[in-house]
Formats: sequence, C-alpha cells, structure tokens
Amino acid sequence: MRNFIVAIDGPAGSGKSTVAKILAKKYSMTYLDTGAMYRMCALYFLENNISLNKQENIDKHLPLINIDIDKDSFYLNGKDVSKEIRTPEVTALVSYVAKIKEVREKMVELQRKISFGKDVILDGRDIGTVVFPNADLKIFLVASPEERARRRMKDYEEKGIKEEYNKVLAGILERDFIDSTRKEGPLKKAEDAVEINTDGDTIEETVAKLGVFIGVARQQKAKRDGEKYDI
Repeated sequence: MRNFIVAIDGPAGSGKSTVAKILAKKYSMTYLDTGAMYRMCALYFLENNISLNKQENIDKHLPLINIDIDKDSFYLNGKDVSKEIRTPEVTALVSYVAKIKEVREKMVELQRKISFGKDVILDGRDIGTVVFPNADLKIFLVASPEERARRRMKDYEEKGIKEEYNKVLAGILERDFIDSTRKEGPLKKAEDAVEINTDGDTIEETVAKLGVFIGVARQQKAKRDGEKYDI
C-alpha cells in the first residue's frame, strides 16, 4: 500500500494527540505532533523575549529556528525541550505564534517533508484542510470547553504544574477564538471529515471509534491501489 495519511483536527484538549499516538502504534504508523512544532516556535520567541508585533523580528529569527523530532522527544536548536513546550506560558503564547503566516508556511512545508512516503497520522488544526487536503481519512475531534479544561488541568497536575481551573478554561476559550478566526490555516472542519465528540468518552473508547474508520479507510485505499488489506 502506498503512503497512507490520517488527518486528525480539532480544538485544544479534544484528545487529538493522545489518541493519535496510540493509533500510530497500533497500526504501525508514524505519528507527527504538529502542535508541538508550533510550541517549539513559541518557546523560541518566549525564551528570547522576541516581540511578535514587529515583522522584522519574525523575518530575522524564523530562519534561526531548527526543529527536530525523535519519537516522543522534541528538539529546538539541538536542545531537548519536550517538557518546556508543555508549560502554561508556552500554551498561552502558541496560538499567537501559530497565526503568523511565515511560521505556518515553514511548519506546513516541514510537516509535508517529514510525512513524505510514510504511513502517518498527524494532528492539528488545519491538517485536513491545508496540510493534507487529500488525506485518506480526516477526523475532526470535538469536546466541550469545560471537558477540555478538565483534561488540561489533569495533564498539568500529572506534570506537577499548579494552575487554576477558571484560568485554564478561559485560556481554552481564548485559544478557540484565535484558532478559528485567524486568517492563516484556521481551525476548521474539512467538508469530508468525520466528526467525533469525545465528551464523556474514555481514551480507549475514542481510540476504538477512530480505529473502525481507519480500518475501513485502509481497506478502501488498498482496493484503489489494487492491493489487499484485511481490517
């Protein structure tokens, strides 16, 4: 079977990354966390105290950002920043960085380059609409803001990060607004995407739901390619 692409889009905290990792392992596919790529850009601008309001800053520093991914480890200019990119400070900034045209162009180009010739699962905001509009399967995961805030709180607690629920919820709502109204690659459901609401579902239940669609999509692709594939 030629390269098989699964695009999982949805708002922050809908469970995209968690289920994508599990599904990638289950189906022996490469997982690409595109959100982490934007987080690394945000971390760079944050650590270097760079204002995003000046175009000359973007033009000067963007070429200096070197991103590398090795399984579950993320490297920014050679340094492992896997923990640093998950802090509340980076979370608060990432949507502002992600709406910058030049940043998105660089990240989309890199995402396509990494995915070339592979069976890959990508999650983000515009994978099925911009990065891979011809993906073999498009999933749009949704959940209520309150549910997503609770998940973010749990994630912070597991990492030993203290944060207030109301602040986390406000951040979720603000990020939804920024992501869905930005000009470049807005959060948007592709017309041919399957929408799945994860409210009240366990990770296992969500994985099972997506697994059915992946199995069918792989079978359909194999048929188009003149090959055999058993679900």
